[in-house]
Amino acid sequence: MFDFENHDLEFKQEYTSDIRKEVIAFANAEGGTILIGIRKDGSVLGVVDPDSVMLQIVNSLKDSIAPDIMPFVTVKTKKTEGKFIIEVHVSTGINRPYYLKEKGLKPSGVYIRKGSSSQPMTDEGIREMIVQSSGKSYEALRSLTQELTFLTLSKELEKKSVDFSSSKMKTLKLIGDDGLYTNLAYLVSDQCEVTIKVALFQGADKAVFRDRKEFFGSILKQLEEVYEFIDLVNKTKATFSGLDRMDKRDYPQEAVREALLNCIVHRDYSFSGSNIINIYDDRIEFVSLGGLVPGLEMKSIFLGVSQSRNPNLAALFYRMRLIESYGTGINKIQRAYHNEERHPVFETAKGVFRVTLPNRNEFSELVILESSDEFEGILEKQKNRILEIALKQGQVTRKDVEELLKAGSTKAFRLLRQLCEEGKLQSVGNGKLSHYVLK
Repeated sequence: MFDFENHDLEFKQEYTSDIRKEVIAFANAEGGTILIGIRKDGSVLGVVDPDSVMLQIVNSLKDSIAPDIMPFVTVKTKKTEGKFIIEVHVSTGINRPYYLKEKGLKPSGVYIRKGSSSQPMTDEGIREMIVQSSGKSYEALRSLTQELTFLTLSKELEKKSVDFSSSKMKTLKLIGDDGLYTNLAYLVSDQCEVTIKVALFQGADKAVFRDRKEFFGSILKQLEEVYEFIDLVNKTKATFSGLDRMDKRDYPQEAVREALLNCIVHRDYSFSGSNIINIYDDRIEFVSLGGLVPGLEMKSIFLGVSQSRNPNLAALFYRMRLIESYGTGINKIQRAYHNEERHPVFETAKGVFRVTLPNRNEFSELVILESSDEFEGILEKQKNRILEIALKQGQVTRKDVEELLKAGSTKAFRLLRQLCEEGKLQSVGNGKLSHYVLK
């Protein structure tokens, strides 16, 4: 007769495949023993043909649990009260969490011992256990999702003439020492659920949305699609010096590229949120999660010091020639604005890093206009022209004002807002449908 079940002892009347859950739960906790052939009340029932049952147990555990749990399991027969029982002793594993292969690293496949029962672990608990047992960075840990495909990655590597064999995946740290996909593999896989959110606003604040998008899939795919989206709204302004025409983009393309790469390469992917990009008429803000790596200060960044939070991801991007060398992105952004009136702003707070790129064309236009002695008179004439259009058409839009005055979005929105504040116009509708009518 045995005592009752507790945190390190489990009774099984007979062998069933469910024993795998108890073995996993003990290995993920403080270890324990499973006795087969014992009723729940502790009385001895015994096992018929114990050799055959032991073979079933060993084969089942070996084939259905990952990582390999057998070094931490002993299975033997004992004779108690004249009957044979089977003792399965499980030690705490060193490669936790252990899980059912058919279920994967999910609550339905990962168990832990709580009291006298084996319970599914939460996603958060699984992540914490991975970190605690490995001591590795997020990108080097086992991915919770192992059913991954790499269509985007393989195409990009093929373009760069980089081999994508199984051995190369290990070299690139996409596969860990345990033969399983790492979180780095998850980030560049087609199944990646980490996203980038981009919002396009009218004016210089968040009062009016013009568009918003969320980008999914491999971070390589997101990199390309987000850059293309920003490039579409990155307007070109033409100026003339005599017969020579000079085109100038709102934002230097190199600065946009480096700010976007910085968002992706240096963010802390253990956070569940999205990177945010806010596009206003006068600036773009790139907000990435994670802040600075512990031990670094903003002053260190401007001195060219670089310590990547995701060195394996940075190494992959380097091989793909997406980045030239470590720690040069901030300097490239600054150089792109070397001869401009305003310069990029770099800010950090707990868990956040933000890069703000000023719109070169909007600012230069405003400086020229406001430095003129005839500023007030020109402003009133422009407002009157807007009111004339509103009277003639019955309404006026921001786009109408841009075309009427050959002005940028910020200036058009600012004039319309001033007319509203003066009680001459009234705003109707929101977003793309917004327009203004006479009061």
